[in-house]
Amino acid sequence: MANNNIGPKRLVVGAGYGMRDWLAQRATAILMAIYTVVILVLFLTGTRFTYESWVGVFSAQWFKLLTFTVIVALLYHAWVGVRDIWMDYVTHSVVLRLILQVGTIVWLIACAGYAAQILWRV
Repeated sequence: MANNNIGPKRLVVGAGYGMRDWLAQRATAILMAIYTVVILVLFLTGTRFTYESWVGVFSAQWFKLLTFTVIVALLYHAWVGVRDIWMDYVTHSVVLRLILQVGTIVWLIACAGYAAQILWRV
């Protein structure tokens, strides 16, 4: 009997998230790194570090959208990482894993809503 678990015709099982999640983690990390550099440049080249100067930076609509895009990228980055933790380490109970994943989703959506509320108050 032939062993069908090796070579290009092997049966691959599992969640199948591998490459897509790996790329998503890298893309979101690059976006967050670029945004961090932008914030550092603004901080280091500024003359005054007051509340009013930061309100001026964040008052532009394009900067609010950029910031919120980075926040969404951060939340997706966190979701991929935490979801993988739940899938890898909570193996004894599917119900517990589902509760933890739903709780994580609810928490991340609440964080996105709170971030949007803060950004558009300025």
